[in-house]
Amino acid sequence: MPIYEFHCDDCEQDSEVLVRSSDWKGTQCPACGSTRLQKKFSTFASSSAGGAAEAPACSGQPRSCGMCGTGRPHSH
Repeated sequence: MPIYEFHCDDCEQDSEVLVRSSDWKGTQCPACGSTRLQKKFSTFASSSAGGAAEAPACSGQPRSCGMCGTGRPHSH
């Protein structure tokens, strides 16, 4: 089951909840118990068995290494 990010309309808290992707309605907010949750759009992370050694080389162009052009600090 995937972990989804939700925003609670009652307590205004954001939280991550492990739920079935097709059956998330009615999920309770971990902070207040409300079922008034909105699913947030979020990114996901993945990894390969080889790790960073198999990551594509950075060409300096946005998105060539997955970090360039994102505004997040990184090194090569």
